[in-house]
Amino acid sequence: MEDSGAAPAGADLHLELAATRGRSDLVRALHESIRSGRLAAGTRLPSSRSLARDLGIARNTVADAYGQLVAEGWLTARQGSGTVVANRAAVPPASAVSLPEARSFRYDLTPGSPDVATFPRTEWLAAARKALTAAPNEAFGLGDPRGRIELRRVLADYLARARGVRADPERILICSGYVQALSLLSEVIRTLGGTAVAVEEFGYGLHRDVIRARGLDVVAVPVDQLGARTDRLAGDGVLLTPAHQMPTGVPLAPERRTAAVEWARESGAVLIEDDYDGEFRYDRQAVGALQALDPERVVYTGTASKSLAPGLRLAWMVLPQRLIEPVVAAKRTADYQTATLEQLVLAEFIASGHYDRHVRRSRLHYRRRRDRLVELLAVRAPTVEVAGISAGLHVLLDVPGDAEDIVTRAARQGLGLTTLTTYHFNPTPATRQAVIVGYGTPPDHAYPGALDLLCQVLGV
Repeated sequence: MEDSGAAPAGADLHLELAATRGRSDLVRALHESIRSGRLAAGTRLPSSRSLARDLGIARNTVADAYGQLVAEGWLTARQGSGTVVANRAAVPPASAVSLPEARSFRYDLTPGSPDVATFPRTEWLAAARKALTAAPNEAFGLGDPRGRIELRRVLADYLARARGVRADPERILICSGYVQALSLLSEVIRTLGGTAVAVEEFGYGLHRDVIRARGLDVVAVPVDQLGARTDRLAGDGVLLTPAHQMPTGVPLAPERRTAAVEWARESGAVLIEDDYDGEFRYDRQAVGALQALDPERVVYTGTASKSLAPGLRLAWMVLPQRLIEPVVAAKRTADYQTATLEQLVLAEFIASGHYDRHVRRSRLHYRRRRDRLVELLAVRAPTVEVAGISAGLHVLLDVPGDAEDIVTRAARQGLGLTTLTTYHFNPTPATRQAVIVGYGTPPDHAYPGALDLLCQVLGV
């Protein structure tokens, strides 16, 4: 006798049946689900016994309906393989919207991404196994919006040791990527009565959009060879990239670091430090975090996007005491907490030493790539001036003529580049003519071809 309490075998399948629940009703419901695309080609359907039990109808009714749809070509059935939705074109819903696809290139030298082929899969898998084995049951429920304490503790130690951050686990908040960190901070600045945030005149347009989306005005701070002009700071918050200005590559000069903090103290504004690639400095000792000068006036933000992979969507903030409560409140209403499993794995990855080893390997990897790029340009494009080479994953090429024309010609030949103008707050014809070359993105096998095509596009 079948146990009425046993769980039925097979996958769940939702169908809207009429009250009569006959064969024709079942055929209609299955037909419409397939035709609309809700049941995609290749979807395996439950067995006739399982579906009959779920729907409360006779098994023969399901078997007959399956048989009719097989005969009509909507389903296929093979012995031992079950019943599967046939490969027929679905009718897309009238409201379907096609989004533009991102431009892809044969060789991609656009900045902003590491070489994801170097992601340490084996070490990450080992950390995942260990972290999941050791994780307490409560880790899989909702917890502290600031993030798992395991990750906050190891981050506090790592950031203090490697970046000079004055960190306490209680002041760290884990975010679902840097964009969320900036969004939360912008929301809090607005909530506390702020009206404007200043940004460096060169930077990501997306970051400016995020700030504006929170109801704040965005103003530009000029940038020169010493970094952001601290005599031109304004607003209730200032977004800075002091270790390695994005994308010009210059660090904020020591006297300007001091001036920025003094301005924040006097004005009551908050400085947002975007330390997006602070680990990757090649020819001299890394520039320490600005936050160390005054943890009560500077929010330190970091991310795993450059050091590991952007797909992880993990970032962190080290907050001044006065901002902890409002930022946690904003995080709670945004998504409550960042995915727990990734936090636990990253915590183990750092604690086991895998992260330090990966960063050191990556630093050597990118330095060799940078050296190869600079050496090749010195030989094949001696008139092109290379700047911003001391850190990061990109360089600037000051080119004679129109940088936009070079980028356009490169795109026609399958090479992805971008101009400095793309990052300018308000570009004009007087904006510096420079091409940005990202050497982090291509996998090793594509890098030589990318450099050769770059030299061809530059006309040498």
